[in-house]
Order: sequence, then structure tokens, then C-alpha cells
Amino acid sequence: MAPATIPKTQRRVVLANRPAGEPSGQDFRVEDGPVPEPGPGQILVRAIYLSLDPYMRGRMRDVVSYAPVVQIGEVMPGGIVGEVMKSNHPNYAVGDIVEERLGWQEYGVSSGTARKIDPTLAPISTANGILGMPGLTAYFGLLEAGQPKPGDTVVVSAASGAVGQVVGQIAKLAGCRAVGIAGGPKKCAFVKDELGFDACVDYKAGGDLTAALKAACPDSIDVYFDNVGGPVTDAVFANLNFWARVAICGSISQYNTAETEFGPRTPGFFVGRRVTTRGFIVSDFLTRFPFAMARLGGWVRSGKLKYREDIVDGGISKAPEAFIGLLKGDNFGKRQVRVGPEPAGLPKF
Repeated sequence: MAPATIPKTQRRVVLANRPAGEPSGQDFRVEDGPVPEPGPGQILVRAIYLSLDPYMRGRMRDVVSYAPVVQIGEVMPGGIVGEVMKSNHPNYAVGDIVEERLGWQEYGVSSGTARKIDPTLAPISTANGILGMPGLTAYFGLLEAGQPKPGDTVVVSAASGAVGQVVGQIAKLAGCRAVGIAGGPKKCAFVKDELGFDACVDYKAGGDLTAALKAACPDSIDVYFDNVGGPVTDAVFANLNFWARVAICGSISQYNTAETEFGPRTPGFFVGRRVTTRGFIVSDFLTRFPFAMARLGGWVRSGKLKYREDIVDGGISKAPEAFIGLLKGDNFGKRQVRVGPEPAGLPKF
């Protein structure tokens, strides 16, 4: 028996226009559509939490990258945590909680690739955050691309965001000094006082950011985890140590520009200081996800990893506004949209 009545129609958000610069509400369309029927080997999932992530802006460009371009009229991509409503797959039962990339819609069909979530370990929303893609991105990006060593100074931009907050805490667990870069005194206080970073530089405070980073990192920077690009990254590069490592995760400051800026503009500096730079995609480490997830889960349960979520209420129609705000840095923690209610009886944390 299904845990709730399944409607015949649902709401979904599709790409209406391809923005040249900063997206607006007119670039999305909220529309009604049928609830799909799962076929053999498939499951129907009701979305509870929709993950909003900066990479989605890149998918809106008409430029082929590591992921397919979103076509006009196509449902916006994104990960969800949801409840199995119908199952034609032997590995899933009605009522199971799963994580899957079903996009900005209330219901979607998975062909047996959904990740089962144990709701007794942590709030189910964490499967979109610290115990999901952002947590895994932080884990592999820092430990594999950044190669931190005990005593290193590790700097991470967007330090209060879904990925950045995990990077700094893992750096501390690795015996490093963690320095964050965030926008505003509230975010910096959270990074230092709640997450336990050693320092946090407010890039919105004005003044000389390069000098502020030099003061916060008197022994220079050994590892930089780059989430933003642009002027913030320029200031970090000026403070890199000899043999520094740079893990390039994203460049949110450039996502809304009409034309892509290419760099870095200081390759000679990298040569002189023997800097190693590595871009990465979290799926590069797919076969090692279970081990990393087990470590992340253990750290969360033991209290060694803390997190903050920014959940927007109001259903799927709130996704465009919440996403536009994310690209402007309005979020405080991992931004998600509450698409529907959690099932009754889930554990409380």
C-alpha cells in the first residue's frame, strides 16, 4: 500500500530561456505535467528536498562540458531526497527514502540507480549535503587534489557553503591550520566559532584582500580549495607557498558572466613557486564513494563534522528564486528547497 495518495499531475520547473548573464525568474517556467508511471525495473519517487548547487548554472549554458546541456523546455537538473511511492524493482520498497538526480519536479522515475538513505543516521536532508555530493566533493577534492600534510595552512573560499564548510573541518582532522574566506561577519563568525576554523577572512569587508590573507596566513598558503575564482582567487594566489597545491572545484564568481574568463593570469608565478593545480569532478572517484561516505558518516555521528543547511520552504515553485539567490551568495549553508513533507514516523534529531 502506498504511503500517500499519488496525484495525476505534478509541478515542475523547466528552462524557459538561456541567460547570457545573471539568470532571472523569466529564464524558468513553472508548469504542470503528468506524474510518470514507473515501468519494469523502475521506481516512482516523491521529492521531499531539492538540492540547489552552483554547477546547475553551467548546465544552462549552450556549451558542452562534463555534463549535458539543459535544453529549452527541459526540466532543470538536480538531486533530490525523496520517498519511494511505487516500486517495480526488487531492491526498493514503497516507503524507502532515497537520493537520486530527478530534477526540479515533484515526482520522478528512477531506473534502479537511486541511493538508499538510512533515516536513523542523520536528518534525510543531509543526503543532499554533508552526506551527499557536496560532502564527497569536499572529501576527495581536499584529500586527493589538495594532498594536505599535517601543519599545512589550508585556505578554502566560500567557506560557509555546502562544500567549503566540510573542507575546513576535514583539514583540521588532517592536522592542518584551516582558514576560510566568506562574505560578511555572520558567516565568518559561523566558520570560526561553530565549525572551528582557525581564521576567516571577510571578502566583503573592503580593503586589501591580499593583505588580509597575508595577515591570516603568516606562513603563506600550502593548499587552496577554490570554489569561487575571480578576484578572491587572485588574492589567494599572491599568498601561495612554494610547492603549494590548488584544488579547483568551481568558480561561482564567473558563472553569471556573459563570456568565460580564462586564466590564471600569472603562470610565471606558478612556475617559480612550483605550484600544482588540479581541477576535478567528484564523479572521478565514483568507485570510492562507499568508503568516503562511511568516513563522513562516522565523523558526523561523532560530532567531529558539523554542518548548516539553508532550507527554503514553499514548494518547487520557489526553486528559481532560491537558485538565483544562491548564485548571489544569499545562502547560509547548504541550500535546498522543501518540495514536500517528510513521511510521518521519521526519527527526530
